[in-house]
Amino acid sequence: MVERIDEDQLTELLKAASDPTRRALLTLLAQQGPMQVTALAAHFDCSLNSISKHIKVLERAGLVQRRTEWRAHIIEVQMGPLRLIDSWFAELRSIWSMRLDALDGILTGETANDRNSNQS
Repeated sequence: MVERIDEDQLTELLKAASDPTRRALLTLLAQQGPMQVTALAAHFDCSLNSISKHIKVLERAGLVQRRTEWRAHIIEVQMGPLRLIDSWFAELRSIWSMRLDALDGILTGETANDRNSNQS
């Protein structure tokens, strides 16, 4: 069964992950675990306001989740949405695999009928 990919969500995920700073934030959170926004910002050569804006983009895409403990904002990476990107890449790999198999058949002079009869 082929799972239908939510194109809007995939677009949102890819847009969010397209920026190098946001990818670095995701990597840092995946490596270090949940962190306060101020601690995250300390790793980057940009303002706290800029990091906050990047985090909001990641939140909208579902790639991070924010929780508040008193005055501290804790950011945690959410790996679940990455399954959608992985699914999309798996679909691409499958297509390319079929195309490469067809090319291999052409180069070796084998037809689809030959391949089917050899498998029987």
